[in-house]
Amino acid sequence: MSYILVISEKPSVAASIAAVLGAKERKDGYIQGNDRSPADSYIVSWCVGHLLGLAEPQEYDEKYTRWRLEDLPISPPVWKYEPAASTKKQLKVLCELMKRDDVDSVVNAADAGREGELIFRLVYNHAKCQKPMKRLWISSMEESAIRAGFDALKDGADYDRLYTAAVCRQKADWLVGMNCTRLFSVLYNAQLRVGRVQTPTLAMIVEREGKIKAFTKEPFYVVEITDGRFIAAREAVKDKAAAGDICSSVVGKTATVTAVSRQEKSAAAPKLYDLTSLQREANRLFGYTAQQTLDCVQSMYEKRLVTYPRTDSQYLTDEMLPGVAPLVQNVAAALPFTVSIGIINAGIVINSSKVSDHHAIIPTPSMPKADCSSLPTAEKNILHMICTRLIAAVSDKYQYAETTVTVECAGEMFTARGKTVTREGWKAVDAAFLAGAGKTPKDTDKSLPDMEEGYHFDAKAAVREGFSAPPKHYTEDTLLAAMETAGAGDMLAGGLRPDDAERKGLGTPATRAAIIENLVKSGLVERKDKNMLPTDKGVNLIKILPESVKSPLLTAEWENHCKRIERGEMSENDFMIAIGKFVSGLIQTNSRPNPEYAALFPSSRPAGEVVGICPRCGADVCESPKGFFCGNRACKFALWKDNRFFSSQKKTLTKDIARALLKEGRAAVTGLVSAKTGKPYDATVLLEDKPDGYPGYQLEFPNTNKGGNK
Repeated sequence: MSYILVISEKPSVAASIAAVLGAKERKDGYIQGNDRSPADSYIVSWCVGHLLGLAEPQEYDEKYTRWRLEDLPISPPVWKYEPAASTKKQLKVLCELMKRDDVDSVVNAADAGREGELIFRLVYNHAKCQKPMKRLWISSMEESAIRAGFDALKDGADYDRLYTAAVCRQKADWLVGMNCTRLFSVLYNAQLRVGRVQTPTLAMIVEREGKIKAFTKEPFYVVEITDGRFIAAREAVKDKAAAGDICSSVVGKTATVTAVSRQEKSAAAPKLYDLTSLQREANRLFGYTAQQTLDCVQSMYEKRLVTYPRTDSQYLTDEMLPGVAPLVQNVAAALPFTVSIGIINAGIVINSSKVSDHHAIIPTPSMPKADCSSLPTAEKNILHMICTRLIAAVSDKYQYAETTVTVECAGEMFTARGKTVTREGWKAVDAAFLAGAGKTPKDTDKSLPDMEEGYHFDAKAAVREGFSAPPKHYTEDTLLAAMETAGAGDMLAGGLRPDDAERKGLGTPATRAAIIENLVKSGLVERKDKNMLPTDKGVNLIKILPESVKSPLLTAEWENHCKRIERGEMSENDFMIAIGKFVSGLIQTNSRPNPEYAALFPSSRPAGEVVGICPRCGADVCESPKGFFCGNRACKFALWKDNRFFSSQKKTLTKDIARALLKEGRAAVTGLVSAKTGKPYDATVLLEDKPDGYPGYQLEFPNTNKGGNK
């Protein structure tokens, strides 16, 4: 019997696929069997996220264990990958499965996107597998979608460019991150993490905060008149006395309506959700972080309630048109709040030319039949958002009449505006959802009373004081919008992206949530209420970095180049050459720290006597009351005076011993005491540095080999 090996990205997805394929026999790290077709037998296994990652610099050369300017740039001639320590067992399982004689072919069933392609291909290449490869590309975990996907498997080679783009992104992140982190950490004697996408995102937050702090509010004054039913306002003035004079001149005078205009207007139904727009609105309505929203929608995707989440498309494909109306009706009937459905304009959401890898996020046909009552609250809220958006997107326009009234009084002109809704359209759907979620619609526009030209009244007047407003702090909603549009032209009012702007954003829909979380975890940004605020550490980091490292435009352009690689419009070689030149140029032009910023990162370690040179980074090692520490805060090298090895030998790590260990890597020590016999002895102590931990020690005796690590 021969098998087809299917590899998914996650165990839960593998279980769903195995159930559809009829593989039921559970083994250690995979499921095998078949009851789908006599001709096909399957082994279904899984990755657990990234099983392989690019090797650390010291894996290429031991000299890179020390952080030194003279060793930069680090640019591997041949790239190496290292297994993730926590998932080595599953990697071994996959490699053994690929090498089995009874496995004829392999199906890549990782998530259908750039990162999923990378996760699978790295394992496939690591195993040196040359068996035929097919690609499962689906947008839903429903049984029908999985079956259809296996009936129409793609050739793995069709996604070679997608894999190439993923590798280019990964290598670019490594080159910029490793080199820039080491460069600026050594220059400023501090542990400073720099990232290709993370740093420009931080720079936007810092820039916004700088504008807010530099803002000086200015008062303005608006004279308003009323007849008791509506208020008309004059153009604002900056001088309080002038506003008072105008107010005095109109009080009690006859005001006359000189013009009444009425315009019929409408607002088109909103588009379906892509991941970013869903994350933005979930943050705006419920305060969910981008990562929380992604986790929720990913969970519901695996539960077959919604379609694939990591999409940047807001339309459905042409062949989906016949199923839209039945889906809308079934979804509406399943919601816990009542939604009125009029004519379903299904064609509005159909446009294959605007669908990239995956269509918009919508409920699956299975969702209306599922019991969603036990879902966690956050998942339930987001599911209702997705369902509501589907119904709203195919509903009629929201229509209203906007009335403008012009009033003259004592030679001054005043204006009043009002709005009268003539057709609720899609906003009725939104209102039902908001009411069910306990939210209040933002639309607070009021209508004006009926009036005609020539209407007059005795004016009551008052002066309203206002102040110019500073820019608003970024929330995750507005930060996601800024990340999405970086490099794609000016932002429109409300933070929306022009429909025709090419997407050259920071990161991708799949990675932006992780970028934001990394900024928070690294202490560069903090959440306060819904606001994203830079910490002092984040502000200082941006101060020292050159514009090229923190520029959203440059990083967004690189992201666009990855898209061009996917489309075959740019070669991997050209992209990597450009990244290499950028890194080399950056190091050449930043060989010395800016003395103006030297005090931004003071050392927290006492500056005692220098006893030697750090074996890791080459900085001075100084004595302090508790030990001997590298003066470079980016380096964690330390020789503690109170350590288990010397304590077990009834000995203290002295300055002389430390000096010898740092200079020669060994020190002759007398008067050591055996823990077993209690007798004194002499030996040579060898320093064995461990780049990822504390240094270790070994003993060497005259005319013997090394002893064991103590």
